[in-house]
Amino acid sequence: MNKKRNKPMKRMNILFFVVFVLFSILIIRLGVVQIVNGEAYLHELDKQESTIVQYEVPRGKIYDRNQRLIVYNTPEQAITFTPPKHPQPAELLDLAKELSAMIKMNQKDIEKVRTRELKDIWLLENENGEQLVTAKEWQAWKNGDLTDKEIYNKKLERITANDLKSVEGNTAAIYRKLSSAIALTPAIIKNENVSDEEFARVSENLARLPGVDVTTDWKRESTYGDTFWNMIGEVTTTDEGLPAEKAEQYKSMGFNLNDRVGKSYLEELYDQVLQGNKRQMKITSAQSGKVIDKEIVAEGALGKDIVLTIDMEFQKQVESIMEEELLKAIRQPHTETLDTAFVVAMEPKTGYILAMSGKVYDRESKKFYDYTPGTFTYAFEQGSVVKPATLLAGYQTGVRKIGETILDEVLHIKGSGTFSSYTVMNRVNDLKALERSSNVYMWLTAIEMMNGKYVKNGPLTFDPEKIEMIRFYFNQFGLGVPTGIGFSNETTGIKGTNQSTFFQIAIGQLDTYTPMQIAQYISTIANGGYRMKPLLVQEIREQVENDTLGNIVDRIHPVVLNRIEMEDKYIERVQQGLWQVTHGAQGTARKFFLNEPYDAAGKTGTAESFKNGVKTWNQSFVGYAPFDQPEIALAVIVPHAYKDGYAAPHSTANSISQRIFRVFFNE
Repeated sequence: MNKKRNKPMKRMNILFFVVFVLFSILIIRLGVVQIVNGEAYLHELDKQESTIVQYEVPRGKIYDRNQRLIVYNTPEQAITFTPPKHPQPAELLDLAKELSAMIKMNQKDIEKVRTRELKDIWLLENENGEQLVTAKEWQAWKNGDLTDKEIYNKKLERITANDLKSVEGNTAAIYRKLSSAIALTPAIIKNENVSDEEFARVSENLARLPGVDVTTDWKRESTYGDTFWNMIGEVTTTDEGLPAEKAEQYKSMGFNLNDRVGKSYLEELYDQVLQGNKRQMKITSAQSGKVIDKEIVAEGALGKDIVLTIDMEFQKQVESIMEEELLKAIRQPHTETLDTAFVVAMEPKTGYILAMSGKVYDRESKKFYDYTPGTFTYAFEQGSVVKPATLLAGYQTGVRKIGETILDEVLHIKGSGTFSSYTVMNRVNDLKALERSSNVYMWLTAIEMMNGKYVKNGPLTFDPEKIEMIRFYFNQFGLGVPTGIGFSNETTGIKGTNQSTFFQIAIGQLDTYTPMQIAQYISTIANGGYRMKPLLVQEIREQVENDTLGNIVDRIHPVVLNRIEMEDKYIERVQQGLWQVTHGAQGTARKFFLNEPYDAAGKTGTAESFKNGVKTWNQSFVGYAPFDQPEIALAVIVPHAYKDGYAAPHSTANSISQRIFRVFFNE
């Protein structure tokens, strides 16, 4: 009986002993963890990572010189995603499927999904495509004969187009957005055409959509529609992000790859002003990637507003005049090559651009298209409008004197043929040479500047290297050099290289110039010899919440690029010649400006050119008004106005100029 009782007791004792030993081991282990390794484990627990995340601030607005709002930000509903530190592809796909039931992506987003991205989604939906790899290939992988990348590439190769039909396009477009987002940085999933219903559905389900949020984004819009829009420029979309060619530059300045920045013209040129300073937040996360703290470290600053030199109401009227006059000219005979016109209007004393436009008429669609950047990217033969520069260079080099007369006759040059003005003028002085637009007077001036001499029926001899001296004087006006407008795609024109025609530089038939160069050139003469930098922005201001202007941060003052190396008496003499062009008894622009109340001075021009193998004539006019105190300088160029072999059916450049002057002076 006692033996039977003792057996359970022994078993209990053994059990207690085992429990005691296990607890002892556990206590010893805990002691080791706490005493020996405790500090190391605590260090691991305390290990955290802090990231500075930047949030965009409203982009600055754009106003015209009279404080009329041109460009502003329109709020639009947006759905965003802020990914954790280490998002898993499978989790992102699940989230994409959840969202796909709530929002419909725009077609352009669906079309952007690449085949490779569709294949990655297919793999996630089909057990990572394990079945696409043969047993032999798996064995080779285990043996180290095939790498992970090689196995992955084999899977991609074996996914067929038919397989990809199972991947839903809307889900794929969302997944593409989610997977390209930068950790802890809000990224736009959809911000165009987000319906109220979509916005509400997502809002109601945020609890089961980790990282997703609903917010307000913006897009740029204009009060004036397409007027001057090309020169305003564009801002990248969130999908485009940083321009590839400037990505590293922007990243060094703290930008994220998906940040929106100005990508053309004024939006690009003044991007750092319009962009503002981003709000910065420090986000602290544990090793797991879970966010444990957020702290604003910089409130940021709104983008600054810019005030242009452009008068938008004047700009609208200029564009309307150009279209009306082009249509009128196109209806005339022999104008099959005509479709374009350019205008630049500038304040001579400041360089402030009042209006600038390029218009192209498409004869098939019967619509006009904007080509305003062509005012500084398109150079062509400008014709007689450059004759004042030739005469001034002649004065300064001493080959011409004020009042000097020359016989305007047909020039007979051995080996080259005959050359003449549009009519033989007999003896003309310098003023008459401008008033009547004598080619001969200017040719002989250029020939003499190149140490040459004209001998009837003899060969024309001169020092071809002296062409650079003439160009040096032309450069002082802005002809053949950058104007300083600031755009990287500005062209300076093409220099003629045929030595036998070097003397043609005198009448604008050798080198090519842009409308902006011509506007700067005539402004230089109008203001007494100061080449002004063309300016499109005159003020930078603080941005305020409503559509009013804030305080001035900076004024963009006029910039004198250089003073031409010519005596005042020479400039004044040429100014008088330009007045006679518009008022003289034989002035080439007399019928357009003689009785106009604003008292303009100017110069007409025609130049031979070619378009699609057809010989044509360009028309041009440069001028300023009022003559004594110029308020506006104007360059109007109409390339390929009519075909060679016919009289000019209509002086389109002069008509445009006359009407623009009238609008400017409210006549």
